[in-house]
Amino acid sequence: MDSEQGTDNRLIRVVLPQHLRMLAGVGAEVELAVAAPVTVGRALDALEARYPMLRGTIREYGTGQRRAFLRFFACEEDWSHEGMDAKLPEAVVAGREPLLIIGAIAGG
Repeated sequence: MDSEQGTDNRLIRVVLPQHLRMLAGVGAEVELAVAAPVTVGRALDALEARYPMLRGTIREYGTGQRRAFLRFFACEEDWSHEGMDAKLPEAVVAGREPLLIIGAIAGG
């Protein structure tokens, strides 16, 4: 329990695509403390707070919506179109499975 904020923080794992790893200067996976309930938006808030250089690279500045060429996956399911308030699966919250942020590929 975080006594300062009165929240229950969970340690989750996030896997980043190569271009965001290079920008943040991290390896493929990072661990983040996220306040419960653990949602997509809270996970991204924690990621951007720890790595401010990622602000605006995953979500649009003005709207906070996911950028078009990034996708979110959790427990082998696409979470890209879930809202930012969508609670992540228990396996992600418990740190058994990572939240994956994947660079989408477009073209013909």
